[in-house]
Amino acid sequence: MTSPDLTFILGGARSGKSAYAERLAAGSGLPVTYVATARIGDAEFAARVEQHRERRPAHWALVEAPLDLGGVLRELDHEGHVVLIDCLTLWLANLLFPADGSTPDGPPLQAFSDFDAALSNVRGKVIVVSNEIGLGVVPMGSVTRLYVDELGRLNQRVAAASTHVTMMVAGLPLVLKG
Repeated sequence: MTSPDLTFILGGARSGKSAYAERLAAGSGLPVTYVATARIGDAEFAARVEQHRERRPAHWALVEAPLDLGGVLRELDHEGHVVLIDCLTLWLANLLFPADGSTPDGPPLQAFSDFDAALSNVRGKVIVVSNEIGLGVVPMGSVTRLYVDELGRLNQRVAAASTHVTMMVAGLPLVLKG
C-alpha cells in the first residue's frame, strides 16, 4: 500500500540528503517536527549533530527517537504537519548495537513491524532519510553483513511504501519514484 504523502531520501555520506529533506520540509509551509535517531557517542559525532541543529529553523519541534521510531511516528503524525525522520541508518545501528555493548542475535523484527505499520497509516507529510550503503562489496564480517543486509531490506520496504523516492548524489537529487 502506498502512503498518501511519504517521501524517501537516500544517499551516501555527505551526499546532501539531510539538507535536501530539510528544504522539502521547510518548503511545505507546514509545521515540522524533526525526529532525530542519533545516539551521540563521541565529540566528532556531537559536532556533526550540532551542524544539523544549527541548519534547522529554530521553530521546528525536535523529538529524539533512537529506538521506538514506529511509536514516535504514530504519536506525531497528523494532517497538516510534516514529520522529518533523520535517519534510518542510525536508527538501525541503535537497534542492532545497543548502548550496553551487547551484540545482535538477529534483526529487530518487532521494531521493523511497528515502523512499517506506522508508515502504512501516515496521515500527514512524512519525509524519511536513509543512507544507501549497499553499492559496495559484500562485507567480510557477519555482524557488518547483518547490518548492510537489514538496512537494504529496510530501505526497500520504505521505498515501496513511498510516493516519492529521491537519491542524492554529490548534492544533486535524482528522482527514482514519483
